[in-house]
Amino acid sequence: MNIILMGPPGAGKGTQAKRLISKYDIPHISTGDMFREAMKQGTELGLLAKRYIDEGHLVPDDVTIGIVRERLAKDDCQKGYLLDGFPRTIPQAEALETLTKEIGREVEIVVNIDADEKELIRRICGRRVCKACGTPYHIDTMKPKVEGVCDVCGGPLIQRADDNEEALRVRLGHYYEQTKPLLDFYAKRGLLHSFDGTKDLNVLLKEIISLIEAKNR
Repeated sequence: MNIILMGPPGAGKGTQAKRLISKYDIPHISTGDMFREAMKQGTELGLLAKRYIDEGHLVPDDVTIGIVRERLAKDDCQKGYLLDGFPRTIPQAEALETLTKEIGREVEIVVNIDADEKELIRRICGRRVCKACGTPYHIDTMKPKVEGVCDVCGGPLIQRADDNEEALRVRLGHYYEQTKPLLDFYAKRGLLHSFDGTKDLNVLLKEIISLIEAKNR
């Protein structure tokens, strides 16, 4: 099954991605991973992307699309793939549509996991992480045994600089501004399926799997 996974920060997209790739034995592909892999392998497009990144520029769409094509054409995508963080714009979505048709690996489902802004803010702003070992916590749902102290190594728990309400509202504003046209793009093609990210993780996973299984029949 060829899947695009979408959702704002804090909606639980990462958790569901891990579960889906495990169940269906398909690769979890993000643009960051693709860039790193292409640069590590020293491909022509990878070296070109590295030049832009090293100079502090955004990688142009034509280079990004070329790297996506290389990645989706690999053998481990024969059974499917889960594409995360791409496309981000309508031109990218149109280019992805063209290239996946050309290589016979068209997108079959777009899973959009969403939650209301209040819940997203609660989830993100409640995050804490151990400064020493990186173990994650949450002030509501994953509390340490001793407040402010890591259970694993005893290090201090901190809140990341961008895990505050003001920064998150800016990130969400950019996300929705960018994503709304994409949701419309995929809805018109009958590929978009939206899910409530506030539901229990296991209930949400079952709903997504039910959709995938129905599509596979």
